[in-house]
Amino acid sequence: MKKKILVTGGTGFIGSHTVVELLEANYEVVIIDDLSNSNENVIENIKKICGKKPDFEKFNLTENDKLKAFFKKHTNIDAIIHFAAYKAVGESVNFPLKYYKNNLFSLVNLLAFMEQGCAPALVFSSSCTVYGQPLSLPVTEQAPIQIANSPYGNTKQISEEIINETVAANAGKIKCVALRYFNPIGAHHSALIGELPLGIPNNLVPYITQSAAGIRGAVNVFGNDYNTPDGTAIRDYIHVVDLAKAHIVAVERMLNNQTKSDFEVFNIGTGKGTSVLEIINTFEKATQQKLNYTIAPRRAGDIEQVWADTTLANNELGWKAELNIYDMLLSAWNWEKTLMNI
Repeated sequence: MKKKILVTGGTGFIGSHTVVELLEANYEVVIIDDLSNSNENVIENIKKICGKKPDFEKFNLTENDKLKAFFKKHTNIDAIIHFAAYKAVGESVNFPLKYYKNNLFSLVNLLAFMEQGCAPALVFSSSCTVYGQPLSLPVTEQAPIQIANSPYGNTKQISEEIINETVAANAGKIKCVALRYFNPIGAHHSALIGELPLGIPNNLVPYITQSAAGIRGAVNVFGNDYNTPDGTAIRDYIHVVDLAKAHIVAVERMLNNQTKSDFEVFNIGTGKGTSVLEIINTFEKATQQKLNYTIAPRRAGDIEQVWADTTLANNELGWKAELNIYDMLLSAWNWEKTLMNI
C-alpha cells in the first residue's frame, strides 16, 4: 500500500518540487496550502510533470477547526513535511508579529494533532538562519545557535525548540528530522514549476531573473563592504531539486526506523559559498543575459557569510547535492522564460 504524505505549503517553491519528487517515488500526496504565497496552477503543472495529481485542500494551518476536519477526513497520514511558513527575512523585520503568529501557531496546531496520533513522523523545514553569523566556517550542526538576526530566523529557532520538547514528551510516538536549508534557488528542469514570488521578490535570484526579463530595474547588491573577497555577502546556494530530494530521504529514514534519535538535525547545502557578485557573473555566463546592478546599503537582518558543512547529511542520510551554480541559474532563467510566455 502506498505511503501517504501530507505536505503543508506544498504549492510553494520548495514544497512543489518536493511534491514532484514524492509522486515520482510513488508516494500518495495531499497538500494543505492557503495560497498566500503561491498559485493553484502549480497543481496542474505538477500533474503535467508527473502524470498524476496530488490531493489539495486550501486553508491556513492556524485555522484549527479546518485542520481538525482535515485529519478526520485523512486518517492514514504516514508522515508530514512542513513547509507552511512565511520566509522573507526583510519582511519579518518590518512585520514581526505576522511571522510569529503564522509560523509558530501553525506548527503548534500541527504538533497537537500529531500528539493525538494523526501522524508519527515530521520533516521540518528549518534554516541556516538559526546559526546567525557563525563563529567559524563551514558551519556544522554542532555550531552554537546564535541570537537570531531577524524575526524569521527566530521563528525557526523557536520552532526547533518546540519540536524537540514535544518529541521528548512523546517518546517513541513522534519523530522529527529538521533540515536546516541554506539558500535554495533554481527550478525544475521541465521549467513548469519554480519560484513564484508575489510582488517584488525578496530573494536575490528571482529578482535577477525578473531584472533580466525587463520586469524589474537594476539588481540591488546590498552591501559591498563585507569582509569577503569581493565585499559582497556569501551564501551556500543549493538547487531546489537537490533540496527536495533530501526530504524524501528524511521521510524514508523515519518510516524505515533508521533514525538514531527521535529528533535529528541535518544541514542541507552544497558546502560551498558563493558571493552575490559571483551569482550575477555566473548568471550572465549561463544565460547570455547582461544584468544591470547597483550597490545599495546593507539590508537589515542579513549576515555576512555562511556555508554548510554537509558531512553529516552526506554520510548519515546518504544524500549529496549534485547540481552546480551554473545549473541552478540556468534553470531559474528557463523558468522565468516560461512565466514570460504565460
